[in-house]
Amino acid sequence: DPDVVLIGEMRDLETISAAITIAETGHLVFATLHTNSAAQSIDRMIDVFPPHQQPQIRAQLANILMAICSQRLVPAIGGGRVVAAEVLIANPAVRNVIREGKSHQLDAIIQTGADQGMQTMDRTLVGLVQSGTITYDSAREFAVDLTEFERLMRG
Repeated sequence: DPDVVLIGEMRDLETISAAITIAETGHLVFATLHTNSAAQSIDRMIDVFPPHQQPQIRAQLANILMAICSQRLVPAIGGGRVVAAEVLIANPAVRNVIREGKSHQLDAIIQTGADQGMQTMDRTLVGLVQSGTITYDSAREFAVDLTEFERLMRG
């Protein structure tokens, strides 16, 4: 009986449903999705289900989700690539937003959740520019919210 389950990619209803069931039985589940943000990940998992099932799936996800880490590979200065990440930790506010189907509010929760280990993609990109790891232009290309990115760059 495994303690941890890795699911390569959740592309369809059957795989996502299995992941939810496995997590509900107390197993730690790691899975990948091809999305660019935590909010997109939540929406993708819910949207594969028929509309009449979506409220139940939202409730289940709200109960089992621990975290989402969205990663992008950004060209590094001097060659290669570096990981830029957005981190969402499932706190009570996150669980409530998922349950209510308001995933568009997740970005605001991530912005205010730094003390809980959360981090926006834009904040990560700013840090990578400031450390000399990536160029400003590369960061702009991968920024989620250009206005927020520019505000963070100005300090």
